[in-house]
Amino acid sequence: MSLTESSAIDIAKAAASASRNLAILSEADRNDALTSLHDALLKNKDTILEANARDLQVANRNVDDGSLSHSVLKRLDLSRAGKYDDMLQGILSVRNLNDPIGKVSLKTLLDDGLVLEKVTCPIGVLLIIFEARPEVIANIAALSIKSGNAAILKGGKESTESFVTIAKVISEAITNTRVPLSSIQLVKTRAAVSDLLAQDSLIDLVIPRGSNDLVKFVKEHTKIPVLGHADGLCSAYIHLDADPDIATKVIVDSKTDYPAACNSLETLLIHQHILKSILPLVARALIAKGVLLRCDASSKAALMESLTPTEVEMLQDASDADYETEFLDLTLAVKTIPSQSPIADVEAAITHINSHSSKHTDIIVTESEEAANLFTKGVDSAGVFWNASTRFADGMRYGFGTEVGISTNKIHSRGPVGLDGLTIYKYLIRGNGHRAGDYFEGEGGKKYKHQDLQVL
Repeated sequence: MSLTESSAIDIAKAAASASRNLAILSEADRNDALTSLHDALLKNKDTILEANARDLQVANRNVDDGSLSHSVLKRLDLSRAGKYDDMLQGILSVRNLNDPIGKVSLKTLLDDGLVLEKVTCPIGVLLIIFEARPEVIANIAALSIKSGNAAILKGGKESTESFVTIAKVISEAITNTRVPLSSIQLVKTRAAVSDLLAQDSLIDLVIPRGSNDLVKFVKEHTKIPVLGHADGLCSAYIHLDADPDIATKVIVDSKTDYPAACNSLETLLIHQHILKSILPLVARALIAKGVLLRCDASSKAALMESLTPTEVEMLQDASDADYETEFLDLTLAVKTIPSQSPIADVEAAITHINSHSSKHTDIIVTESEEAANLFTKGVDSAGVFWNASTRFADGMRYGFGTEVGISTNKIHSRGPVGLDGLTIYKYLIRGNGHRAGDYFEGEGGKKYKHQDLQVL
């Protein structure tokens, strides 16, 4: 990794050159680089955490004066329980995954001696723009190197001390491997971003990780394909036949395990018939964790009858805007799904989610396989779960090692983007002097066999 203040075009050219060299490196060479990366970050843990502490000092002052949100502060903190160790483990997990390059997914015998293959290959050059989250540097470096892609990174000013220190450590680690130093470049100046977004002939994909405003800015200022999500507006629907214990466990975990994450729960849809049975159980468990509930009239009325006066203090009236808000905090919007019929009620929940969701991750809690199948097919999101927490929407938890981000796109890659999401494919043909002009209808023309061959 190199810290650079070069011009945007020089940065992009260096990355393009490095990507071509990376694409032909052996898996062993790429894995060796990840081992060096892990060992260097482990060795320099104290130095990196000291730099992160300096960022946190500034960030805390900014939170106090209202210029920075608590959710960004939480994302910035590398010392949070297990976070640094998870970053290190993510590198090893990526290293131990199968090589994503050169995988054959289709093999066709066009004719004798003429074989077509569809083979995975790196995308090329990635531009990753992120806010807070200094561990993103290590995550992306690992995924990029393993997948044979070069990466240009620009972090937010709130994590400057952290990412500069991490960049220096990674740079020293890569220097002693066969991975080109310019494979991972860290851009320090904010002014370079707009110029980099104009390098559509050299940069192949932009991945923004951060606020809604950041993602919108990127999409509006580049011709380069953008992979990312603006909001993590995750919803849960508790159906009338839900198991109370499962509902409580899943909803509480979805909301409180890490409220500042994009896969935390923001809206709870509750069936009308269980407003006085399951909802109070779930509400008490949420309130015990400090969650403020913004309720519609029906759900609030039911809870007013069931909760203690102290618990009732955690209830507020919901507005329409609450059902389209990513709180990233201990606040949850609650809405009632009126009773019509079991299937119509699931469809009503689907309609609400598809109308308000950011297409990140949404869940249903039900004992009915029919209702679950309807929900999972009908909800148009990157992740749709049955009786499981939204917090499982994560590259590490999916077994991807780590991720470069979450995609709510409906092309190429969707959900947590790991190694497979950073590869594309090319078509290879192996022949022996074959000519396309020899294949035609009529006398003397050759015919294609188009025979599927086994992919090993």
